[in-house]
Amino acid sequence: MHALVARLYPLCRSITGDGVRATLGILGEHLDLDVHEVPTGTQVLDWTVPKEWNVRDAYIMDPAGHRVVDFRRSNLHVVGYSVPVSATMTLTELRPHLHTLPEQPDLVPYRTGYYAETWGFCLSRRTLDGLGEGPYTVVIDSTLADGHLTYAEHVVRGRTTDEVLISCHTCHPSLANDNLAAIAVATALASRLGTPRLTYRFVFAPGTIGAITWLARNRDRVSRIRHGLTLACAGDRGTLTYKRSRRGDAGIDRVMAHVLRERPHTITDFSPYGYDERQYCSPGFDLPVGSLTRTPYAGYPEYHTSGDDLGFVSPDSMSDTLEALWSAVEVLEGDGRYLNLSPYGEPQLGRRGLYGSLGGRSDTKQAQMAMLWVLNLSDGAHSLLDVADRSGLPFGVVAEAAGALEAAGLLKREDA
Repeated sequence: MHALVARLYPLCRSITGDGVRATLGILGEHLDLDVHEVPTGTQVLDWTVPKEWNVRDAYIMDPAGHRVVDFRRSNLHVVGYSVPVSATMTLTELRPHLHTLPEQPDLVPYRTGYYAETWGFCLSRRTLDGLGEGPYTVVIDSTLADGHLTYAEHVVRGRTTDEVLISCHTCHPSLANDNLAAIAVATALASRLGTPRLTYRFVFAPGTIGAITWLARNRDRVSRIRHGLTLACAGDRGTLTYKRSRRGDAGIDRVMAHVLRERPHTITDFSPYGYDERQYCSPGFDLPVGSLTRTPYAGYPEYHTSGDDLGFVSPDSMSDTLEALWSAVEVLEGDGRYLNLSPYGEPQLGRRGLYGSLGGRSDTKQAQMAMLWVLNLSDGAHSLLDVADRSGLPFGVVAEAAGALEAAGLLKREDA
């Protein structure tokens, strides 16, 4: 996963353009992608697909011919969606177009101007403080013209048409945690899925306008989404954070609360600020989509700065995020409601050989308790997740017990 982040890191991404296409091209080496191109001017809900932006070069050159700010060294140096510029300017004339972080003088900020035709450069405060009056040669070799918005989907077909949505934004340039780590984790998760019960739809799209475009083009399909997650900031060294869906009690909210209880974590309520969960959870759709991050957006000093580099993301952290997601998949795949076929009194488990049948993964006492809890709550109204939550037992142990009881003829699955 970290190697994939490193490969994607140099590409200049925005909400449109060749950087997004190049990113999806690399992901296409790992996953079968269905790539969609949506023309400029297309109406998508209350928005319109913007012009496509591409940049070839950008710099500020001092009188001696040195590039004091150079897009080729870091694509964060140019404000996203900057219009073309070719001018000679003094520092006084240039200053309104320069962006720094005075409180973080060694870092370069990330800035955009998507929906206003403007231009600018980002640089460290320390670089700015070292500049003389000039004059400076100022060049932004970019195009802003009719084109397309590009997004991609990867679908793992399940035995049912009920869908799990996993969404990652692809619009940021060289920011490793936000959001390349999440893209890499989602790619690894998609690669791990075999033949699941549910269908898993992975959406790789630019933030906000990409999710809105996907929703506008899939209004007839969204009713299939039973669970969903937006993934972001998946590689920093903070603990996991889950933000509930707008509903607050959706199935995915319960699943994530269950799988995170065994590891350090934070769970927060929904708010309409953040990543694309706010689009999926807008009131007209109200989809059961939560958000999984490590440290949340704007919660770490390196957020949206050059400090969010390859050293900021950890292979161990990405692996931990992936394993939490995989635990959630195991619950989503294994959960179900069962009916106890011998509900009058406790069935005799010993003569069916059940007390000794669950060795290996679980200790005997835990396995016995799981069987008793499953039998007691298998009334057709409680799911295995209900059993795990109420008993305090791991979901895997509960699901294993249910499988053994079903094989012994004591349970029948009601929602198969």
